[in-house]
Amino acid sequence: MLTTGRLLEHWHTGALTRRASVLDALEPEAVCVLHPRELARAGIEPGQRVRVVTRRGVIELLARVDGEVPEGLLFIPFAFVEAAANLLTNPALDPFGKIPEFKYCAARLERTTS
Repeated sequence: MLTTGRLLEHWHTGALTRRASVLDALEPEAVCVLHPRELARAGIEPGQRVRVVTRRGVIELLARVDGEVPEGLLFIPFAFVEAAANLLTNPALDPFGKIPEFKYCAARLERTTS
């Protein structure tokens, strides 16, 4: 399962925070955050480039380990246009609020060769 969200250093879409050199230096690149056992199951090392695939698209980004992320879950921040997590999620709109369902979807994690 894939879920998207914010990083402490980059909020909203990163439109302003990605221009702040100090904040961008702290989190310069998109990451896929996983539980240590998920990385081990996939044969992936932290810092290795991975591919996240959904029915709607594919992005490649770096793997990051975090024991606080539940097993079976991939977390990707949405503040990086070069790894646009929201392109992977379901764009269906809430019938009343007209808000897209960008928060989660089914996903597959793959190792890359690069």
